Amino acid sequence: MATTSVNTSIFIFLFVSLQYSIYSANAQSFIGVNYGQVADNLPPPSATAKLLQSTAIEKVRLYGADPAMIKALANTGIGIVIGAGNGDIPALASDPNFAGQWVGSNVLAYYPASKIIVVNVGNEVMTSGDQNLISKILPAMQNVQNAINAASLGGKIKVSTVHSMAVLTQSDPPSSGAFDPSFGDTMKAMLAFQRSTGSPFMINPYPFFAYRSDPRPETLEFCLFQPNAGRVDSGSGIKYMNMFDAQVDAIRAALNAMGFKDIEIVVAETGWPYKGDPNEVGTNVDNARAYNGNLINHLRSMVGTPLMPGKSVDTYIFALYDEDLKPGPASERAFGLFNPDLSMTYDVGLSKSSQKTTPTPAPTPVTPTTPTTPVTPTTPTTPAAPAPQGGWCVPKSGVSDAQLQANLDYACGQGIDCSFIQPGGACFEPNTLASHAAFAMNLLYQTAGRNPWNCNFSETACLTSSNPSYNACNYPGGGTLSGRLVAQGSGNSSTSGAPPKRLYYFLTCICIIVHNVVSMPQSL
Repeated sequence: MATTSVNTSIFIFLFVSLQYSIYSANAQSFIGVNYGQVADNLPPPSATAKLLQSTAIEKVRLYGADPAMIKALANTGIGIVIGAGNGDIPALASDPNFAGQWVGSNVLAYYPASKIIVVNVGNEVMTSGDQNLISKILPAMQNVQNAINAASLGGKIKVSTVHSMAVLTQSDPPSSGAFDPSFGDTMKAMLAFQRSTGSPFMINPYPFFAYRSDPRPETLEFCLFQPNAGRVDSGSGIKYMNMFDAQVDAIRAALNAMGFKDIEIVVAETGWPYKGDPNEVGTNVDNARAYNGNLINHLRSMVGTPLMPGKSVDTYIFALYDEDLKPGPASERAFGLFNPDLSMTYDVGLSKSSQKTTPTPAPTPVTPTTPTTPVTPTTPTTPAAPAPQGGWCVPKSGVSDAQLQANLDYACGQGIDCSFIQPGGACFEPNTLASHAAFAMNLLYQTAGRNPWNCNFSETACLTSSNPSYNACNYPGGGTLSGRLVAQGSGNSSTSGAPPKRLYYFLTCICIIVHNVVSMPQSL
């Protein structure tokens, strides 16, 4: 059958926005946050509790067991992870009575009004180099568990401990993930305990540190969940599209190799600093917003990781606030999502107040407004979000095959249904890179929010009002209803509450498509 090029068209779109854009965010149980207290400027616990309730965050991890914060979270429904400090481990290990008193003072005194869900015994003990603590971590966990069982809370409150990624001696490629053999029987016995109690293996993956050790542009894109060529695991043949999945799957592979395939993984910490010292690479607001925003988007997609598909790992973002008294480089004091006055450091789409949309027959641009200042510390306000755009997202003319392939890999790696462009699919023909990339890019745009930044792809894509559907290949898009996609002739009408892929300021974005956006058969 003869093919013809898409008719020459010129489409101009103006998008005006002078403030951070915010996308809808329903509360989801797999999104948590870390609450550190190495600071002298934190807001009152009651204000923090109200702030958390105004967001999609449903779990908070404390490094200790601060009574004021635990009380403030009572009757909020927010899950609470508390911690016993490394200094408490010897006493918890050697004295069951001390463990019982600790549980009584820090758990039973507040439960169930305060929804305590996990007790972490120690933090990064296995990689501390302290052999005394390493030898006592499991007895301490067991005594705490026994005290919880004695209160008839076994199974309701889990007992775990948190590890750094250094617990692995091998993590690249992910399929080779292996625990440090020097841990020997200690790690195996701990995992056996966790299997028997159903407690999660808690880990601290930080793609930021991976980028810091390899500061190439392609590594940054891989770490920020941005379009990239991906990295193939030489052992499994799996192509990884982001560092987060690769790090988490390395832990999964290590657990599997030891025979503990049934132990769940929880990400206890992950984040990206928004500023740092002059010699610290990648420490800026754009990167922090991209990492945390795209991480949340990835979790909401429910695509999972290659070794744990179809579900999202519970993930606690580091951190709720900066900790201004922390020692070390400036980045250590710049991980906070919120400021002490409860305003956002930068927006990653977590605020519930940005969810509400008014049904409209068609999207219209939002007039720029000046963001309002919170009236009181407990009622932070956010700028209005621009209405989602309609139309279809297609590659710009002249985009290289390498970039098209990167866009295709990235889009299909975000959990969208790419079966349409696989052999036998309605959009497989013409079997060209340009055609397949166009379909995948548009499908991701439609499911990720239909905002200008969802059709950016490193400035290689643009919106068109001309439906690129042809023959039996139907591109979803073209309309909105209450901020959600109205699929037109597509078998996939799924929507997502995901935040933006990348947040940008758009003063005026003019996209002109002159010729041959993508070559396809002409509809009969």
